[in-house]
Amino acid sequence: MKGHEPKMPRMEDILSLPVQDPPCAEFSAAHIKWVKVEGGRQGGDDIALIPFARVDDFVKGESSNAECPASFRIESRRKRSEGSISKPRVDGYLEYTLYWCSYGPEDYRDSESTMGDGSHTKPATGKGSRPGRRHMMRGCLCHFTVKRLYTRPFLALIIYNQRKHVDKTGAPCHGILDVDAAGTRAMYAPRISEELRQKVMSLLYIGISLDNIIQHHAEVVQGHGGPLNRDDLLTRNDVRNMERIARNSSYKLHADDEFSVKMWVQRHQKHVFFFQDMSSTEPFILGIQTDWQLQQMIRYGHSGSVASHSTFGLKKLKYPLCTLLVFDSSQNAIPVAWIVASSFVTQDIRKWIGSLAERIRSKDPRWRPNAFLVDDPSFDISFIREAFQCRFLLCAWHVRRAWMRSLLKKCCNIDVQREMFKHLGWILYSTRSGPNADNAVEEFMQVYVDQCIFMDYFKRRWLPYIELWINSIRSLPVASTEPLAAIESYHLRLKSKLFDQQYANSYTRIDWLIHTLTTEFHSLYWLDQYSAETGYFTNVRDKAFLTNAWYQALHIPDVDVILDEQNLQLVKVISQTDRSLAYTIWNPGSEFALCDCPWSRQGNLCKHVIKVAILCKNRQVARPLLASQVYRQALLTLLQNPPDDPLVLEHVILRVSRLQQDIKGLEDLSNNGLLQPSPPEMNSQVGDSLLLFPHLH
Repeated sequence: MKGHEPKMPRMEDILSLPVQDPPCAEFSAAHIKWVKVEGGRQGGDDIALIPFARVDDFVKGESSNAECPASFRIESRRKRSEGSISKPRVDGYLEYTLYWCSYGPEDYRDSESTMGDGSHTKPATGKGSRPGRRHMMRGCLCHFTVKRLYTRPFLALIIYNQRKHVDKTGAPCHGILDVDAAGTRAMYAPRISEELRQKVMSLLYIGISLDNIIQHHAEVVQGHGGPLNRDDLLTRNDVRNMERIARNSSYKLHADDEFSVKMWVQRHQKHVFFFQDMSSTEPFILGIQTDWQLQQMIRYGHSGSVASHSTFGLKKLKYPLCTLLVFDSSQNAIPVAWIVASSFVTQDIRKWIGSLAERIRSKDPRWRPNAFLVDDPSFDISFIREAFQCRFLLCAWHVRRAWMRSLLKKCCNIDVQREMFKHLGWILYSTRSGPNADNAVEEFMQVYVDQCIFMDYFKRRWLPYIELWINSIRSLPVASTEPLAAIESYHLRLKSKLFDQQYANSYTRIDWLIHTLTTEFHSLYWLDQYSAETGYFTNVRDKAFLTNAWYQALHIPDVDVILDEQNLQLVKVISQTDRSLAYTIWNPGSEFALCDCPWSRQGNLCKHVIKVAILCKNRQVARPLLASQVYRQALLTLLQNPPDDPLVLEHVILRVSRLQQDIKGLEDLSNNGLLQPSPPEMNSQVGDSLLLFPHLH
């Protein structure tokens, strides 16, 4: 036993210790206040409590020790199921993991040395002498144990058995303090970092050759003046080993798709933020987020926007895919989480959204987005609001896209197409239907009764849900075209990657979907960010998705827009590739504008429509967007018709108070291009109407 100070706590007192959660992304033993424990098997060892979700951050932080760079491997691991112990000890565990420095415990610096028989030698694990790692074994005794507490599953007890990187003589055995390690690889960590591994694997999945990867790495190392750490010593053999892994990786871990998915989840637990297997009462749900995606969500989602891209692949995939997106500085969408579910993801969002928010805030407790963009009116936003604590915007991009593509396919007359498209916009935003949308729908179907093919599609696919959409647009502000262009660009890229005909036989397998998303597709977005930040591999990026329609619209000069402010029925935009061409935009400035350029004629949101919308907004020469009109009318109706019932009035006052806060927040979103600004008369009317409720001032 190592000491008997009277103030030293016993193991029975560990739950009274403070839970330490350093604010940095990764932390080490230096960030922790350690307590020595008295008695028991851990007598004299240093102990501390941290959130279990931050164990990986601690291991990474310990591996980045400046004096002794290391890599801690899992030497042994044991697990118990909940309910398996009737009377658990206070330090009883659900999970027990022993981490040991990869430079030990065996010592092969001297071939004549023995393994040692002292108490400091690691416990026998049946792994033998690990002949494949003999060259890096230097007798290091640094190791610690992590217990996920049985009675407190959200807490981890760290027991540091030996904090110093020393051998059995007590002397430093690697790093800069070891004089014998000078000039050798033992000065650095024994393995490359996870960040470099992610980089190399991404380059391999994209198709970069081994030689080009080695050449690129040499240029990077030379750029910062030579080797500084283990990553800088990347060898051809390192890359060759990873190339072999990438080449031999297969989505089919088992012939049975269900077992294959379970095996993937077991092997990639750090990339899974939620998993629920299908049963007779519960649907299948799998939430995936890699470390890189988590970093991007924290980086761009904080004080930014998060958007949902839901129900992708409803017809072709076994289960639909939902993606959460953030937007980078160029307003390109980045996928930061994927959710695969056997039911509509909106129905079970309460099950996984909390786990995702907890995962993010375990890294950055201050993280909070400005807005969450939902693309399905059936989303229960109360659960999202509770998890993310932000405002909400409604995205109707796929409604517009679906109607437009169907009209182009099922209606041959372009004049009829644009009139029907405009009429559909009136229906969706209720600008001509008053409180009852049924009359507008009935009028639409009567006027265009001869378009029977489209009408059959509209009745079957949209009529049952049109009222839900209309009510959502009346109650939520609607996002502008800037984020919609980024979301549509992501949709097209996802579609082109997954629905390549060569994969047609795999659509019904979930393991194929998971494998494709987390390898090749994930690597495309990693490369986009890496190339944008460093300038490397710009020639490898997919030119079709370098920018979205919004970004392209910003590069169209105003003088190339031919706009008659006295006649806003149509606008012309000169082509940027052929100056002899001019494209026509009907219903300009509206969400349901239509262009005759080839890209728009495929049902996409084109740069010409966006450019005209921006110009109309800046010059204030068009009516406010339909969405802005609807939101204004809903707010003014609420303000100008206060109810007589005191209870109802109190509810209205709370609602107006929330709307007043929303208006302030929506001004910020409008300044960022996420929302069409309200017209000036709205602000004055709202200000006057708020006088009805002195409680708000």
